[in-house]
Amino acid sequence: MKGKVLITAFVHHSLAPALVSMGYEVDVQEQISRETLLSTIEKYTGIIITTRLIMDSEVFDRAIQLKWLGRLGSGMEIVDIEYAAQKNIQCFSSPEGNCDAVAEWCIGTLISLRRNILIASQQVKRSEWIREPNRGIELKGKTVGIIGYGNTGQAFASLLSSFGVNILAHDKYKTGFSEGHVTESGLDQITDEADIISFHLPLSNETRHYADDRFFRKLKKKPILLNSSRGSVIDSSALIRALDEGGIAGAGLDVLENEQLASYSVSEKNQFIDLVNRPNVIITPHIAGYSHEALLKMADIILQKLKVAGY
Repeated sequence: MKGKVLITAFVHHSLAPALVSMGYEVDVQEQISRETLLSTIEKYTGIIITTRLIMDSEVFDRAIQLKWLGRLGSGMEIVDIEYAAQKNIQCFSSPEGNCDAVAEWCIGTLISLRRNILIASQQVKRSEWIREPNRGIELKGKTVGIIGYGNTGQAFASLLSSFGVNILAHDKYKTGFSEGHVTESGLDQITDEADIISFHLPLSNETRHYADDRFFRKLKKKPILLNSSRGSVIDSSALIRALDEGGIAGAGLDVLENEQLASYSVSEKNQFIDLVNRPNVIITPHIAGYSHEALLKMADIILQKLKVAGY
């Protein structure tokens, strides 16, 4: 027996049996609290997490047997990777597993915004048959700016390839990736030329409020904005000001700065109400990466990475 693994969230049904076949005893606690985690983590050799639990130094200090952590999805900002390394705990993520799902969400949300699909559907449900005001804008010939060219950014670019768009991709930490319909570009070129801008950034001190008032003031073409990365990449107050001032044509958001709606302050609640009531804003509850296929692929990728690492 290699030890015990704790699964802390809903995962694909194949994951636990696969870990058992690898020689682990598996404990599934999908709703485990932080308090319970802190009091029991000492028993485990491995842990599987999604987005709910923060894995910080307090947790790792108590994880005296922990050898590895598997994060289903991306977004390793919830894990203190450097401290884990000091404790000889290896951390794995699986952004390759849900990047196609995220890309599909971006396509669907973008088309809905450009073609007024959601607005028109809501009107019909109210027995309103309105055509001319809902005349949309096609994607062909437009310029799409992708900020962050990792797994999801590349998957989005791949899906866009059949729409006849020009793609400008910017990634501070990558170079030399211009190919076919994708042109590596600077941020200024995107803010000058893009009709659509999509964020695919991890959350860090460097990317927090990446889209602030200064960013929005630089936009030349009143683009549609998409964010399927992390809510705090966009400053919500600045976003509302940009919408008010006509600096952007609309926004598709799968993530918010605070996704715990019940915890909202008065100002947060007012911002939320403001955004959800705008006809040119679509907000979904952090589901871009949620597909049945992604659930399986993320599990398989974590298992593969564990095996390659010798666990």
